[in-house]
Amino acid sequence: CLILQILTGLFLAMHYTSDTTTAFSSVTHICRDVNYGWIIRYLHANGASMFFICLFIHVGRGLYYGSYTFLETWNIGIILLFTVMATAFMG
Repeated sequence: CLILQILTGLFLAMHYTSDTTTAFSSVTHICRDVNYGWIIRYLHANGASMFFICLFIHVGRGLYYGSYTFLETWNIGIILLFTVMATAFMG
């Protein structure tokens, strides 16, 4: 999931401009004019959801199997979870 996000993000960044006046038009340019741009954008948008589904399933599995008893490993995992959530929130 993460590799898909990185690759599609790099491809989208090649055509995206973050200026407030041209951001929307650059997204429509990606979807309409770039070859397979619509599918790259779709994969990037839905890949983020799939990444978090996999992440939450992984945390749930850790709770089910009692991995929280290994405090150092569990704390590092929770710190990574919050770091990924903050990164996704900030874009």
